[in-house]
Amino acid sequence: MQVSSFLGLIRTDSKVASLWSDLMTPSAAPVLLRVDASPRLEPSVSRRIADAFEAAWIEGRRDGRVVHRDLALQAVPHLQAQTVVGFYTPPEALDDDLRRALVVSDTLIAELQRADTLLISTPMYNFTVPSVLKAWIDQVVRINSTFAYDGTGFSGLVRTRRAVVIAAHGLGGDGAESAGVDFLGPLLRAVFDLIGIKDVTVLSVENTSGPPEVAEPAVAAAIEAARRAAVA
Repeated sequence: MQVSSFLGLIRTDSKVASLWSDLMTPSAAPVLLRVDASPRLEPSVSRRIADAFEAAWIEGRRDGRVVHRDLALQAVPHLQAQTVVGFYTPPEALDDDLRRALVVSDTLIAELQRADTLLISTPMYNFTVPSVLKAWIDQVVRINSTFAYDGTGFSGLVRTRRAVVIAAHGLGGDGAESAGVDFLGPLLRAVFDLIGIKDVTVLSVENTSGPPEVAEPAVAAAIEAARRAAVA
């Protein structure tokens, strides 16, 4: 996927700069950044629970604003060589090609930096996050933009106060027999810790592929937990 297809109408450096300026302007109202990773739309359990969280969050914050990043409808491109070069190039040394290579990363980081709360809804695929969410992480975790390294240790640079992860497991998850190979929660916690988000809640719903008498009560309980987390 090319950068141009990701950004849609944003095709010029001036428009990208305008978007960056707008996103980085401090907002008096709280902002919820919602990132959905499930390739399924209507039947997605993680999206259904995220809907409940979002509705409760809005109910408690009438002046709040939701920014929605749907990775199934607008997939984030994987890192390319020029992007990585741009990550390690000082801003004053960037040429036009490198600036264009950083447009996606710049946009996603700006969205994250302006958010008070980050909400991620995702299934667990093959013991970890779907590739579309990993692509988002790779664009967002960036030296001197979302984390710093001083030669002895790392420090986070992200201002987002809180992250909430809604994770749907087809079979078991945390606390189940498959918990030992569940790398989704630990991965996201490690990423958030690196970039500076210390308040992290992972809401896991298990056995979503089970029979209705098992799956539906689990989903209903997760929805209630999400509503409570939204107003915390």
